[in-house]
Amino acid sequence: MDDKKIIELYFARSETAVTETDRKYGDKCRRTAYNILRNMQDSEECANDTYMKLWSVIPPQEPNPLYAFIMRIVRNIALDRVKRYSAMKRGGEVYDAAYDELAECVPSKENVNETVESAELTGKIEKFLGTLPREKRRMFLMRYWSFMTVPEIARRLGVGESKVKVTLMRTREKLKAYLEKEGIEL
Repeated sequence: MDDKKIIELYFARSETAVTETDRKYGDKCRRTAYNILRNMQDSEECANDTYMKLWSVIPPQEPNPLYAFIMRIVRNIALDRVKRYSAMKRGGEVYDAAYDELAECVPSKENVNETVESAELTGKIEKFLGTLPREKRRMFLMRYWSFMTVPEIARRLGVGESKVKVTLMRTREKLKAYLEKEGIEL
């Protein structure tokens, strides 16, 4: 079912909307949550919480594109869970490692998460990502948006782990230089 029809089901308050959302995006929701939480049961709960959130915000919102809207919700729910749990107990080391890497090139090392979420910085990072070749952009997003590990990225893209590590390091260096040029104090 296409996204427009799914949104129409939400507007009609049809419970089929949740079923169709899960059918189309459920695996992606659970995978995104799992990449952050490293716990299958928590990932399933995050997907369910995402559907509840969608039910409560559609209507009045009419998200376009629906996929990005859903992924942002599931990611935020999973990140909130990481904050609630002891970071090391539930797989937070992947989350922490990704933010530690980004701390080298974004301001406010004490609170990288809030800084990354700020609208101005987010806009500049999006603009920077738009300048990257597709493969480098995908690696960056897989690591710092989806919190995939280096081996997972390498396997997914069919490249060596060393290529992923080097590409991410060089991309962070370019991002740092770009942000400095844009007037962001590091």
